[in-house]
Amino acid sequence: MPMHHIRAMAVLSQAVELGSLRRAAAAQGISPQAASQALVQLETHLGVRLLHRTTRSLALTEEGQQLLETAQPAMAALERALNRARSAKDDVAGPLRIVGPQSSFAPVLWSVLDEYCQRHPEVQPDIQLDDRIGNWVEDRVDVGFRVGVSPQEGLVARRLLPMQILTCAAPAYLARYGAPASLEALASHRCSLYRHAGSGRLLPWFFRQGDAIITRELPPTLSVNDAAVELEAVLSGQVIAQLASSQVTQAVRQGRLVPLFTEQMADHMSLFIYWGSRRTQPSRVRAFIDLAVARLADNPALFLSHAELADAEARGRAAVA
Repeated sequence: MPMHHIRAMAVLSQAVELGSLRRAAAAQGISPQAASQALVQLETHLGVRLLHRTTRSLALTEEGQQLLETAQPAMAALERALNRARSAKDDVAGPLRIVGPQSSFAPVLWSVLDEYCQRHPEVQPDIQLDDRIGNWVEDRVDVGFRVGVSPQEGLVARRLLPMQILTCAAPAYLARYGAPASLEALASHRCSLYRHAGSGRLLPWFFRQGDAIITRELPPTLSVNDAAVELEAVLSGQVIAQLASSQVTQAVRQGRLVPLFTEQMADHMSLFIYWGSRRTQPSRVRAFIDLAVARLADNPALFLSHAELADAEARGRAAVA
Protein backbone atom coordinates (compact mmCIF):
# COMPACT_ATOMS: atom_id res chain seq x y z
CA MET A 1 0.00 0.00 0.00
CA PRO A 2 1.38 3.46 -0.86
CA MET A 3 2.48 5.50 2.13
CA HIS A 4 -0.03 8.30 1.42
CA HIS A 5 -2.89 5.80 1.68
CA ILE A 6 -1.59 4.66 5.08
CA ARG A 7 -1.42 8.29 6.20
CA ALA A 8 -4.99 8.88 4.95
CA MET A 9 -6.25 5.83 6.87
CA ALA A 10 -4.59 7.16 10.03
CA VAL A 11 -6.25 10.55 9.49
CA LEU A 12 -9.62 8.89 8.95
CA SER A 13 -9.33 6.77 12.10
CA GLN A 14 -8.26 9.67 14.31
CA ALA A 15 -10.85 12.04 12.84
CA VAL A 16 -13.57 9.62 13.93
CA GLU A 17 -11.93 9.01 17.33
CA LEU A 18 -11.41 12.73 18.08
CA GLY A 19 -14.55 13.98 16.37
CA SER A 20 -12.64 16.58 14.37
CA LEU A 21 -10.53 16.61 11.23
CA ARG A 22 -8.57 19.54 12.66
CA ARG A 23 -7.71 17.58 15.81
CA ALA A 24 -6.75 14.56 13.70
CA ALA A 25 -4.42 16.75 11.63
CA ALA A 26 -2.75 18.05 14.80
CA ALA A 27 -2.31 14.49 16.10
CA GLN A 28 -0.66 13.51 12.81
CA GLY A 29 1.59 16.59 12.78
CA ILE A 30 0.15 17.91 9.50
CA SER A 31 -1.98 20.87 8.52
CA PRO A 32 -5.80 20.61 8.33
CA GLN A 33 -5.53 21.26 4.59
CA ALA A 34 -3.13 18.32 4.18
CA ALA A 35 -5.42 16.08 6.24
CA SER A 36 -8.43 17.03 4.14
CA GLN A 37 -6.49 16.49 0.92
CA ALA A 38 -5.33 13.06 2.09
CA LEU A 39 -8.94 11.98 2.69
CA VAL A 40 -10.08 13.35 -0.66
CA GLN A 41 -7.31 11.43 -2.45
CA LEU A 42 -8.25 8.20 -0.67
CA GLU A 43 -11.93 8.66 -1.48
CA THR A 44 -11.04 9.37 -5.11
CA HIS A 45 -8.85 6.27 -5.23
CA LEU A 46 -11.62 4.07 -3.78
CA GLY A 47 -14.43 5.74 -5.66
CA VAL A 48 -16.58 6.03 -2.53
CA ARG A 49 -17.29 8.68 0.10
CA LEU A 50 -15.91 7.78 3.53
CA LEU A 51 -17.02 10.70 5.72
CA HIS A 52 -20.04 12.94 5.95
CA ARG A 53 -18.52 16.28 6.87
CA THR A 54 -20.08 19.57 7.93
CA THR A 55 -18.59 22.60 9.63
CA ARG A 56 -19.84 21.27 13.00
CA SER A 57 -19.63 17.48 12.81
CA LEU A 58 -18.49 14.46 10.87
CA ALA A 59 -19.67 10.85 10.62
CA LEU A 60 -18.60 7.74 8.79
CA THR A 61 -20.51 6.61 5.75
CA GLU A 62 -21.44 2.93 5.52
CA GLU A 63 -18.40 2.35 3.28
CA GLY A 64 -16.16 4.26 5.69
CA GLN A 65 -17.43 2.19 8.63
CA GLN A 66 -16.72 -1.08 6.79
CA LEU A 67 -13.27 0.13 5.74
CA LEU A 68 -12.23 1.08 9.26
CA GLU A 69 -13.56 -2.11 10.83
CA THR A 70 -11.59 -4.18 8.32
CA ALA A 71 -8.40 -2.10 8.37
CA GLN A 72 -7.98 -1.24 12.06
CA PRO A 73 -6.54 -4.63 13.17
CA ALA A 74 -3.91 -4.39 10.42
CA MET A 75 -3.18 -0.76 11.32
CA ALA A 76 -2.72 -1.72 14.98
CA ALA A 77 -0.34 -4.53 13.97
CA LEU A 78 1.64 -2.09 11.82
CA GLU A 79 1.90 0.36 14.73
CA ARG A 80 3.19 -2.42 17.01
CA ALA A 81 5.79 -3.42 14.40
CA LEU A 82 6.96 0.18 14.04
CA ASN A 83 7.25 0.56 17.81
CA ARG A 84 9.30 -2.66 18.03
CA ALA A 85 11.66 -1.43 15.31
CA ARG A 86 11.95 1.93 17.04
CA SER A 87 12.79 0.39 20.41
CA ALA A 88 15.18 -2.16 18.87
CA LYS A 89 17.29 0.75 17.62
CA ASP A 90 18.04 1.64 21.24
CA ASP A 91 18.69 -1.92 22.46
CA VAL A 92 22.29 -3.13 22.50
CA ALA A 93 21.26 -6.56 21.25
CA GLY A 94 20.96 -8.51 18.03
CA PRO A 95 23.34 -9.42 15.19
CA LEU A 96 26.49 -7.39 14.50
CA ARG A 97 28.25 -8.12 11.20
CA ILE A 98 31.94 -7.18 11.17
CA VAL A 99 34.43 -7.57 8.31
CA GLY A 100 38.18 -7.06 8.31
CA PRO A 101 41.43 -8.18 6.68
CA GLN A 102 42.48 -11.72 7.43
CA SER A 103 46.18 -10.95 7.49
CA SER A 104 47.47 -9.68 10.83
CA PHE A 105 44.12 -8.44 12.10
CA ALA A 106 42.72 -11.16 14.37
CA PRO A 107 44.75 -10.19 17.49
CA VAL A 108 43.78 -6.53 17.06
CA LEU A 109 40.08 -7.32 16.67
CA TRP A 110 39.80 -9.89 19.42
CA SER A 111 40.88 -7.61 22.26
CA VAL A 112 38.11 -5.16 21.32
CA LEU A 113 35.53 -7.85 20.63
CA ASP A 114 36.18 -9.62 23.93
CA GLU A 115 35.54 -6.44 25.91
CA TYR A 116 32.49 -5.61 23.81
CA CYS A 117 30.90 -9.06 24.31
CA GLN A 118 31.45 -8.85 28.06
CA ARG A 119 29.68 -5.50 28.13
CA HIS A 120 26.87 -6.51 25.76
CA PRO A 121 26.22 -10.27 25.97
CA GLU A 122 22.92 -9.95 24.04
CA VAL A 123 24.76 -9.06 20.82
CA GLN A 124 25.64 -11.86 18.38
CA PRO A 125 28.79 -10.89 16.43
CA ASP A 126 29.18 -12.34 12.93
CA ILE A 127 32.80 -11.87 11.86
CA GLN A 128 34.20 -12.33 8.38
CA LEU A 129 37.97 -11.92 7.97
CA ASP A 130 38.94 -11.73 4.32
CA ASP A 131 41.66 -9.83 2.46
CA ARG A 132 39.31 -9.32 -0.48
CA ILE A 133 37.13 -6.21 -0.51
CA GLY A 134 33.47 -7.13 -0.91
CA ASN A 135 30.24 -5.24 -1.44
CA TRP A 136 29.10 -3.70 1.84
CA VAL A 137 25.44 -3.44 0.85
CA GLU A 138 25.11 -6.98 -0.48
CA ASP A 139 27.07 -8.41 2.45
CA ARG A 140 24.96 -6.44 4.98
CA VAL A 141 28.04 -5.22 6.82
CA ASP A 142 27.61 -3.12 9.98
CA VAL A 143 31.26 -2.28 10.71
CA GLY A 144 34.44 -2.92 8.76
CA PHE A 145 38.18 -2.55 9.10
CA ARG A 146 40.56 -2.05 6.19
CA VAL A 147 44.20 -1.25 5.68
CA GLY A 148 44.89 1.50 3.15
CA VAL A 149 41.98 3.23 1.43
CA SER A 150 38.18 3.02 1.56
CA PRO A 151 36.75 -0.16 0.00
CA GLN A 152 33.63 1.57 -1.26
CA GLU A 153 32.32 5.09 -1.83
CA GLY A 154 29.64 6.44 0.44
CA LEU A 155 31.09 5.07 3.67
CA VAL A 156 32.16 6.95 6.78
CA ALA A 157 35.80 6.29 7.67
CA ARG A 158 37.96 6.94 10.74
CA ARG A 159 41.72 6.41 10.78
CA LEU A 160 42.78 4.33 13.78
CA LEU A 161 46.54 3.83 13.66
CA PRO A 162 49.56 3.55 11.34
CA MET A 163 50.30 0.12 9.87
CA GLN A 164 54.10 -0.14 9.80
CA ILE A 165 55.53 -2.85 7.56
CA LEU A 166 58.46 -4.27 9.52
CA THR A 167 61.14 -6.53 8.10
CA CYS A 168 61.75 -8.96 10.97
CA ALA A 169 64.00 -11.82 11.91
CA ALA A 170 64.36 -13.85 15.09
CA PRO A 171 67.67 -13.74 16.99
CA ALA A 172 68.05 -17.45 16.17
CA TYR A 173 67.89 -16.70 12.44
CA LEU A 174 70.47 -13.92 12.71
CA ALA A 175 72.78 -16.15 14.74
CA ARG A 176 72.60 -18.88 12.11
CA TYR A 177 72.47 -16.93 8.84
CA GLY A 178 73.69 -13.46 9.77
CA ALA A 179 71.92 -10.14 9.24
CA PRO A 180 71.48 -8.83 5.68
CA ALA A 181 73.67 -5.78 5.23
CA SER A 182 71.61 -4.20 2.42
CA LEU A 183 68.34 -4.56 0.56
CA GLU A 184 70.24 -6.20 -2.28
CA ALA A 185 71.53 -8.86 0.12
CA LEU A 186 67.97 -9.98 0.91
CA ALA A 187 67.87 -12.01 -2.32
CA SER A 188 70.39 -14.44 -0.82
CA HIS A 189 68.47 -14.83 2.47
CA ARG A 190 65.62 -17.12 3.44
CA CYS A 191 62.57 -14.91 2.88
CA SER A 192 58.89 -15.58 3.44
CA LEU A 193 56.37 -14.02 1.03
CA TYR A 194 52.68 -13.54 1.71
CA ARG A 195 50.20 -14.84 -0.87
CA HIS A 196 47.23 -12.49 -1.26
CA ALA A 197 43.91 -14.28 -0.75
CA GLY A 198 42.08 -12.26 -3.40
CA SER A 199 44.55 -12.33 -6.28
CA GLY A 200 46.60 -15.39 -5.32
CA ARG A 201 49.82 -13.56 -6.14
CA LEU A 202 52.88 -13.29 -3.93
CA LEU A 203 53.20 -9.79 -2.54
CA PRO A 204 56.49 -7.92 -2.93
CA TRP A 205 58.26 -6.35 0.03
CA PHE A 206 57.83 -2.63 0.59
CA PHE A 207 60.47 -0.09 1.60
CA ARG A 208 60.69 3.68 1.81
CA GLN A 209 63.26 5.45 -0.31
CA GLY A 210 63.12 9.17 0.39
CA ASP A 211 59.52 10.19 -0.16
CA ALA A 212 58.73 7.21 -2.37
CA ILE A 213 57.65 3.65 -1.60
CA ILE A 214 59.60 1.05 -3.56
CA THR A 215 59.04 -2.71 -3.88
CA ARG A 216 61.38 -5.68 -3.97
CA GLU A 217 60.49 -8.97 -5.66
CA LEU A 218 62.27 -11.73 -3.73
CA PRO A 219 62.62 -15.48 -4.25
CA PRO A 220 60.52 -17.19 -1.56
CA THR A 221 61.92 -19.81 0.76
CA LEU A 222 58.40 -19.97 2.19
CA SER A 223 55.07 -18.65 0.90
CA VAL A 224 51.90 -18.54 3.02
CA ASN A 225 48.41 -17.04 2.93
CA ASP A 226 48.01 -16.93 6.71
CA ALA A 227 49.68 -14.23 8.79
CA ALA A 228 49.68 -16.29 11.99
CA VAL A 229 51.59 -19.14 10.30
CA GLU A 230 54.08 -16.69 8.81
CA LEU A 231 54.68 -15.11 12.22
CA GLU A 232 55.39 -18.53 13.74
CA ALA A 233 57.84 -19.32 10.94
CA VAL A 234 59.73 -16.08 11.68
CA LEU A 235 59.71 -16.63 15.46
CA SER A 236 61.10 -20.14 14.96
CA GLY A 237 64.12 -18.73 13.14
CA GLN A 238 63.31 -20.33 9.78
CA VAL A 239 62.82 -17.18 7.67
CA ILE A 240 62.83 -13.39 7.48
CA ALA A 241 59.46 -11.78 6.67
CA GLN A 242 57.68 -8.47 6.41
CA LEU A 243 55.01 -8.29 9.10
CA ALA A 244 52.52 -5.67 10.23
CA SER A 245 53.45 -3.75 13.36
CA SER A 246 50.14 -4.71 14.99
CA GLN A 247 51.33 -8.33 14.84
CA VAL A 248 54.84 -7.96 16.17
CA THR A 249 55.08 -4.92 18.46
CA GLN A 250 55.10 -7.02 21.62
CA ALA A 251 57.61 -9.53 20.22
CA VAL A 252 59.99 -6.71 19.21
CA ARG A 253 59.77 -5.11 22.65
CA GLN A 254 60.46 -8.48 24.27
CA GLY A 255 63.52 -9.08 22.06
CA ARG A 256 61.96 -12.12 20.37
CA LEU A 257 62.12 -10.38 16.99
CA VAL A 258 64.64 -7.94 15.53
CA PRO A 259 63.43 -5.27 13.09
CA LEU A 260 65.72 -4.71 10.11
CA PHE A 261 66.13 -1.74 7.74
CA THR A 262 64.07 0.41 10.07
CA GLU A 263 65.25 3.63 8.41
CA GLN A 264 63.67 2.36 5.19
CA MET A 265 60.50 1.02 6.84
CA ALA A 266 57.32 1.52 4.78
CA ASP A 267 54.64 3.21 6.86
CA HIS A 268 52.41 4.63 4.12
CA MET A 269 49.29 2.69 5.13
CA SER A 270 46.92 2.99 8.07
CA LEU A 271 44.17 0.92 9.66
CA PHE A 272 40.70 2.44 9.19
CA ILE A 273 37.31 1.62 10.65
CA TYR A 274 34.31 2.06 8.35
CA TRP A 275 30.55 2.20 8.73
CA GLY A 276 27.64 3.13 6.53
CA SER A 277 25.85 6.05 8.16
CA ARG A 278 26.29 8.60 10.91
CA ARG A 279 22.59 8.83 11.78
CA THR A 280 20.81 5.50 11.34
CA GLN A 281 22.96 3.03 13.28
CA PRO A 282 21.40 0.74 15.88
CA SER A 283 22.88 1.19 19.34
CA ARG A 284 24.78 -2.10 19.11
CA VAL A 285 26.68 -0.78 16.07
CA ARG A 286 27.36 2.64 17.60
CA ALA A 287 28.59 1.04 20.84
CA PHE A 288 31.05 -1.17 18.95
CA ILE A 289 32.38 1.72 16.85
CA ASP A 290 32.87 3.88 19.94
CA LEU A 291 34.72 1.09 21.77
CA ALA A 292 36.94 0.25 18.78
CA VAL A 293 37.94 3.90 18.39
CA ALA A 294 38.60 4.26 22.14
CA ARG A 295 40.78 1.13 22.29
CA LEU A 296 42.59 1.27 18.93
CA ALA A 297 43.04 4.89 17.89
CA ASP A 298 46.80 5.58 18.04
CA ASN A 299 47.23 2.80 20.61
CA PRO A 300 51.00 2.64 21.36
CA ALA A 301 50.71 -1.10 22.04
CA LEU A 302 50.09 -1.67 18.32
CA PHE A 303 53.00 0.22 16.70
CA LEU A 304 56.54 1.27 17.54
CA SER A 305 58.19 4.66 17.66
CA HIS A 306 61.12 5.33 15.37
CA ALA A 307 63.42 5.49 18.42
CA GLU A 308 62.26 2.05 19.62
CA LEU A 309 62.78 0.57 16.17
CA ALA A 310 66.26 2.02 15.76
CA ASP A 311 67.31 0.80 19.20
CA ALA A 312 65.90 -2.71 18.65
CA GLU A 313 67.67 -3.02 15.31
CA ALA A 314 70.98 -1.78 16.73
CA ARG A 315 70.87 -4.25 19.61
CA GLY A 316 69.87 -7.14 17.35
CA ARG A 317 72.61 -6.53 14.82
CA ALA A 318 75.22 -5.98 17.54
CA ALA A 319 74.40 -9.34 19.09
CA VAL A 320 75.49 -11.20 15.93
CA ALA A 321 78.27 -8.88 14.77
